[in-house]
Amino acid sequence: MGKSLLRRIGHEVIWSAMPKSLEFEPYTSRLVARKTNSTVQSGPFRGMKYLKESHASVLAPKLLGIYERELHKAVEEAIKLPLQRIIDIGAAEGYYCVGFAVRMPNAQVLAYEMHKPAHLMIKELAKLNHVDGRVEIRGMCTVDEMNSALDPSMPTLVICDAEGGEAYLLDPLRVPALGGAHILVELHDFIVGGLSEVIRKRFEATHLIEQIRAEARSRSEFPFASFVTRRFPGYVGFAVSDCRPPGMSWFWMRPKRALPADE
Repeated sequence: MGKSLLRRIGHEVIWSAMPKSLEFEPYTSRLVARKTNSTVQSGPFRGMKYLKESHASVLAPKLLGIYERELHKAVEEAIKLPLQRIIDIGAAEGYYCVGFAVRMPNAQVLAYEMHKPAHLMIKELAKLNHVDGRVEIRGMCTVDEMNSALDPSMPTLVICDAEGGEAYLLDPLRVPALGGAHILVELHDFIVGGLSEVIRKRFEATHLIEQIRAEARSRSEFPFASFVTRRFPGYVGFAVSDCRPPGMSWFWMRPKRALPADE
């Protein structure tokens, strides 16, 4: 039996005997939460107090401040705008809706999340960061909800991570006020084929559209070490990863009519 096969069998035995507490996600989450005191370390939401868990996404990159780091420039640009309302579709446990509430104390925040257990997490996160009075939590976002929430006279940012639901929700024919909103949308072409081009065509007349592509992560971005991470480098790779399918991207869409005349 070759050495490589022996090594593979040995690793399979190790992983099969591994206690649940040492599985990738719970282990890296607990390690990073302990090292960071559950506080975001960098990025646009640096200093935000955080929960001990996340909803439908990985926790460690959020605490490290490298979660969706490709969007940091767009987020900082949005924060500098005179926005009065933030609409977060697919808010999960509240990373963006609470983060924007912290950074933009004069903005109203609407958080849409269809999974009820996550509502309690948003409430807790908002309370931890003393913005619980400014984050309104709602359930599933619909076209009717969009038309109700979007006021053409109120400068608004729409953040959309709807697992393909952007095909239905981000349609200026159904929701005319989208034509004047800033929009940051995660594109799910792997769910709805060709979706990014559909979205582009809907908004190219009214918006400047920047496509932002997901980037690879490096283990060097992980600042902490333990016996386990030194022995099994795969833990580090998991801890810095957003765990996305290959080829993911976002559109950062800025309404043309909202730009100063000299741009």
